[in-house]
Amino acid sequence: MKIAHVCSEYAPAISGVGQVVEELAKRQVKEGHEVHVFAPDWDKKQRIRKKEEIIDGVKIHRIYHVARISNFATVFPGVFGKLLNGNFDVIHSHVFGHVHFVLAALAAKLSGTRHIHTTHCPWTEANRSSIGKIGLFISYNLFSRLALKFTDKITAITPWELSFIEKYGGKKEQIINIPNGMSEDFFVKIKKNDFKKKNEIPNKSPLILFFGRLSVTKSPDKFVEIAHLVLKEYPKARFVVRGPDEGIKEKVKRLIGNEKRIILLEPTRNKKEILNMYQAADVFVMPSYREGLPLTLFEAMASGLPVVASPVNGIPYEMKDGENGFLVKWGNNEKFKERIIKLLKDDKLREKIGKNNLKKAENYKWNLIAQKIMKLYKN
Repeated sequence: MKIAHVCSEYAPAISGVGQVVEELAKRQVKEGHEVHVFAPDWDKKQRIRKKEEIIDGVKIHRIYHVARISNFATVFPGVFGKLLNGNFDVIHSHVFGHVHFVLAALAAKLSGTRHIHTTHCPWTEANRSSIGKIGLFISYNLFSRLALKFTDKITAITPWELSFIEKYGGKKEQIINIPNGMSEDFFVKIKKNDFKKKNEIPNKSPLILFFGRLSVTKSPDKFVEIAHLVLKEYPKARFVVRGPDEGIKEKVKRLIGNEKRIILLEPTRNKKEILNMYQAADVFVMPSYREGLPLTLFEAMASGLPVVASPVNGIPYEMKDGENGFLVKWGNNEKFKERIIKLLKDDKLREKIGKNNLKKAENYKWNLIAQKIMKLYKN
């Protein structure tokens, strides 16, 4: 089968959507399929010079972008001709509302190619600019609504999305729920974990982790505020903040100030380093203002970590309060503090929740998710 993925970001850009496409593409290549990825020539910092390359057997095409909207939407119209003339069996586009989704749908329609679209949960207007809201309103209600008419199947990553997809023109018979996944590597216990030693964290100090984009929607600033509250009552704790800067790194630095027990680390794509970090932690915190269905939720679960998170968008569909950790309303820093300290003080509770999460994470292994996607293609 000849497969095309069309997405808003791809490596070396660090993004959840790009990681999803990468995980699917690599597995599809291993099954013997010819897989192409089309993405803009932008890594969220600068234009990428190398336009064509093959990584892990995946043929990557970085298309010249003519415009960017903030750091989440890039316009690369050259993808249309590539898809139209590519003789693909399946075109799989990612992220609803973006220009490349509309172009992919149109190319599929004109070329007679099957078109699958994964929406990736873009449905709230939270913390978007006025111009961004206007653009989304036009796209959702006109161009993207039309594009859904040219789409064979729509995959929702969480049931929370279903009403939105139907609102903007998706039909029930088009929609199937297939969540994101996580690598099987997260289940493998590391014997000699040097993460704490490398970062000068005492072995006996419990570690609380934030791992995600440093953006307004992920709220790493709230994490730091919560950390300061916890440290007043539980001074031996240590906090790690890690992720690529998407606008508020300097604010996070200012909030940390001179507090040595809150550590801001540089972003990484190194799998071993990420595994070490998760397994060195004791609690994972997601104080997000807005989310889709973050990969880090399943990665933390597979690492045996209890999670304290805001019950936003897709998260409460995959996480139960008291069973997988605790759900706390966004902005309630005092309650976040209480829940984190409760987990740090109660070893049995932390262990019980960790076991629950290990069991739950078994359902989200990438190999299982990739099989569901391939079954969809073949059908």
